[in-house]
Amino acid sequence: MSECCENGGACSVIALDKEITEVDKKAYLKPAIALTFLLIGISLDFFDVSFFSGAISFVYFAIIYLIVGKDVLLKAKQSVLKGNIYNEFTLMSVATIGAFAIGSYAEGVAVMLFYITGELFQEVAVNRAKQSIKALLSIQVEQTRVLVDGKTIIKHPKDVKVGESIQVLSGEKVALDGTLISPIATLNTAALTGESKPDTKNIGEEIYAGSINLERSIELKVNASYEDTKLSKILQLVQDAIGKKAKTELLISRLAKVYTPIVFWLAIALVIVPFFFLGDAYEFANWFERALIFLVISCPCALVISIPLGYFGGIGAASHNGILFKGSNYLDIITNVDTVVMDKTGTLTEGVFEVQEIVTKDYDKKSMLSLVSALEFHSTHPVAKAIVKYAPSSLKAYEVKEFSGLGLKGVVKDKEILAGNAKLLDKFSITYDKTVLANDKTIIMVAIDKKFAGYITIADNIKEDALKAIKELHKISKIKEVIMLSGDKRAVVDSVRDELGIDRAYGELLPEDKFKEVQKLRDKGRVVAFVGDGINDAPVITLADVGFAMGGLGSDAAIESADVVIQTDQPSKIATAIKIADATKVVIWQNIALAFGVKIAVLIGGAFGLATMWEAVIADVGVAIVAIANSARIGKMKF
Repeated sequence: MSECCENGGACSVIALDKEITEVDKKAYLKPAIALTFLLIGISLDFFDVSFFSGAISFVYFAIIYLIVGKDVLLKAKQSVLKGNIYNEFTLMSVATIGAFAIGSYAEGVAVMLFYITGELFQEVAVNRAKQSIKALLSIQVEQTRVLVDGKTIIKHPKDVKVGESIQVLSGEKVALDGTLISPIATLNTAALTGESKPDTKNIGEEIYAGSINLERSIELKVNASYEDTKLSKILQLVQDAIGKKAKTELLISRLAKVYTPIVFWLAIALVIVPFFFLGDAYEFANWFERALIFLVISCPCALVISIPLGYFGGIGAASHNGILFKGSNYLDIITNVDTVVMDKTGTLTEGVFEVQEIVTKDYDKKSMLSLVSALEFHSTHPVAKAIVKYAPSSLKAYEVKEFSGLGLKGVVKDKEILAGNAKLLDKFSITYDKTVLANDKTIIMVAIDKKFAGYITIADNIKEDALKAIKELHKISKIKEVIMLSGDKRAVVDSVRDELGIDRAYGELLPEDKFKEVQKLRDKGRVVAFVGDGINDAPVITLADVGFAMGGLGSDAAIESADVVIQTDQPSKIATAIKIADATKVVIWQNIALAFGVKIAVLIGGAFGLATMWEAVIADVGVAIVAIANSARIGKMKF
């Protein structure tokens, strides 16, 4: 991957565009012309045309050879001067020049021509895989309209400061994350979420960079710098992913470094050793040709090219499906996952809560709600946001303290307010009616001045594709269990478990309890994937063998801790990610088996004089092309 600008996105597109356009029509023209003249030369040889012999034949094929192989010869020269003798360029150069030395001109040209053609196929396949990633990178905007004193100034998004207001016209892309100032906006968020259905936002709601404004002109108040937008972070994940190698990929790279010098010296031994055993029957030209065939076959390009391309194809296919792997190594790890553990809120449910009911005990509903809203204003939890949205309060809360996984405590109008789950009230020895806990909705218990004052019920809808997600995971034979962990009360958790058909579910868990549950599974030898979206999920995401984060609604901490980010917020993408990883693994091991199988067979045949230079060409370049084509098909698969 080309080196990118410090701030990611825009320069990433330029770099990727440059790579993709490198393979143009002119690149195909040279091999095509060379092939035409090679076939003419072979025909002249075959029909034994009188003038086409000796020096004329040599010069004719040499010209074609230099036109086709000039770049390879130069690379071989540069590598040798740097002390790197054992590489594919040197192997190809030695083998083809050697073919000319023994009079096999056409074979020498053919080896170089098909090698170059294989390289072109590789570039085409890589570029196709990059197209899906390029589509993601291209959604970042180069300029935006900033409103200053009633005037519009065009700036690059990285020059816009947090707190400034920007204008987005109909049909334009949003350049920065911001809060909607206009009354309403209709957006196409497909590039970010994969959801084609237009998304309607109301004043005060957040809009993310990369969204397209579909209707009227809108205004936003910027709440994140260019580098800190969710889009920029996603783009950086893609860039980082390309640089991380999987174990298989690293193994092949290390193997090639050992394998190449071994076959190089074996080829030399194949020329020298027979002399000591055959005596007068030894024919140098015969054994030299066998050594050249050995070198051509031994080139590890099929493996060195197709393995990274396979992983690249997997990452590209995942990106196309709204899934971002932070490295090809996670494509390997996820193939071994046998247990999927999920958070509930924001993962299996929408995480968009609405107040359903306010129940008080010896207290005015409106007054209690105003006190609780003032306290909840200090929390970023979805439940807190729902209460604040339902009943905005003009009161101020002081001495606010948050108890992780329990709730909040603070002072409002000189009254001590507790708002949270039952465990929070238990912590402060507040007595309450236990029958309240049987309610199958999320409940916020409230205590005022150490007395139970009532509760607020909150509803959270299950995501549309949550049921599909669990069914798809159960269809994957290696998945032993799907487990749900939640801080919500047991009645709510059990209700979701039964509705979705989850194997096991645990409620009323603190963040450290979730951590312990996942650790228990790992101690039993399970390979665990954990899926979460909140700040509290970050430690468990890090602990799991593979950590998933919901990238749309998820917190930055969860996204940064995760190995895989589901950009669309759809839990069904967990099964898709596993299927893509499995398909990638199958293709890569097919390539390894094919390359080694054919090469070993033809190497043995070449050593015993049973394989010609033409067969060597097919074994080397042919296998490379087949492996490349096999790797490239990952991006075309439907998951």
